[in-house]
Amino acid sequence: MENKTLEFKTNLNCGGCVSKVQSDLDKATGIAEWNVDIATNNKVLTVKSKGITQEEIVAIIKSKGFQANPLND
Repeated sequence: MENKTLEFKTNLNCGGCVSKVQSDLDKATGIAEWNVDIATNNKVLTVKSKGITQEEIVAIIKSKGFQANPLND
């Protein structure tokens, strides 16, 4: 399985928002590492994938009430 870096525009605006998705992203199979840059306008979530798909990441974020739109394919 190919390791990829996936990026998503989100509406995770603060540390509180990030903490709501942290547990699910931390325990998700197929994520090597992740980070959200809440200092930028796009609030970019960067995920180093070890097999997880864009769709699975979007589903995790949406399940917590937030939005995530892929920036790359």
